[in-house]
Amino acid sequence: MRSRTLGYAIVSICLGFFLVASPAYSKDKIRIGFSMALTGIYSQGAVSQMNAYRVWKEKIDEEGGIFVKEFGKKLPVEFVYYDDKSSPETAVKVYEKLITRDKVDLLFTPWGTTIHFAVAPLAEKYRFPMVGSTASSVKLRQIKSRYFWFITSCIPDRQMEALVDLLKHLGVKTAAVIYVQDLFPRENLQFLKPALQKAKIETILIKDYPIGVKDLTTVLAQVKGKNPQALIALCYPADSFLVTGQTKGMGLNPDFLFELVGPSIAAFGKAFGKAAEGIATMGHWSPKGPWPGAKEFEQRYVKKWKMRPDYLDSVLSYVECQIIEEAVEKAGTLDREKIRDVIAGNEFQTINGPIRFTGAENLVTPSMILQYQKGGLEIIWPPGSATAAPLFPKPPWPARQ
Repeated sequence: MRSRTLGYAIVSICLGFFLVASPAYSKDKIRIGFSMALTGIYSQGAVSQMNAYRVWKEKIDEEGGIFVKEFGKKLPVEFVYYDDKSSPETAVKVYEKLITRDKVDLLFTPWGTTIHFAVAPLAEKYRFPMVGSTASSVKLRQIKSRYFWFITSCIPDRQMEALVDLLKHLGVKTAAVIYVQDLFPRENLQFLKPALQKAKIETILIKDYPIGVKDLTTVLAQVKGKNPQALIALCYPADSFLVTGQTKGMGLNPDFLFELVGPSIAAFGKAFGKAAEGIATMGHWSPKGPWPGAKEFEQRYVKKWKMRPDYLDSVLSYVECQIIEEAVEKAGTLDREKIRDVIAGNEFQTINGPIRFTGAENLVTPSMILQYQKGGLEIIWPPGSATAAPLFPKPPWPARQ
């Protein structure tokens, strides 16, 4: 009897070892979790990110999944996501749930700088690698996490330096600045003011306005009264529509009009048509760029969504997906520590060119300025990356649409 009991125990142990040591039999998909601002003040901007995630997933589905050497096969991808309602506090709860209860294999990031910074500490807490997409801040350099990185080169100090270099090149002498009271616009203002001063461009007005504003006519009337050569609006997507529509409505037509976040989304060009001509914005991508897969990404996006991608947020989000995909394939496993090591130590080939992280930052991609020309967005600065020369001065507003 003792011998038989011992035999059963040995069989049980071996069977348990076999099940643990043979994960390929129990792993049939890769679950990727994230939160998204499906509602709330950030929802208009978040559409571009969510659409890009879905375009990438569709591509992965067509290819049969991501090859994971550990399991010896391609695994399809499943998204597990929740509405964070544009709330940092809600987003933190969502990511805690994704990690501790849903037990997802990988994480994508939410929309916007504010919510990125809310969830960033969780990467270090749970040792869970996350590649930030639609977020930018000089404070990213203060993040001590070994598990969080940022793709964009539109970091406020670098971005505002590029913008002012362009203004100086164009011969701009005076500028007015309006900005929404939120983290990213305020950070840009912090570096814009000294850059303008250094370039000897007179700042004749600086005016703030609250997030979620519904009318900017009072602020823009003050700008019009100062008659600046350049208007710099440090805005988000929703208020970029206000800035454009209301400057047009009151006949405020500076030689140079820059809007921080918003003009790059497809809905903006569709809404304003010829009135968008000459409006500049931040970004560092164009399908005309010399990057493998850039044109194909735009074609796939247009085919699925019947509109062009956001040249900033859609691209950053798709690049995030590419980096995670390539990291899994290089690591050959879903082990988070090994994926972390791959992301931290390798260069990735993306639709926005090669990307390698120095600390948490991508220093390979230069900051650029985009501008609407003939119905599309062109890179106009710096000269080495430009797909077209700057259109200056900005054309008058069209009399009719």
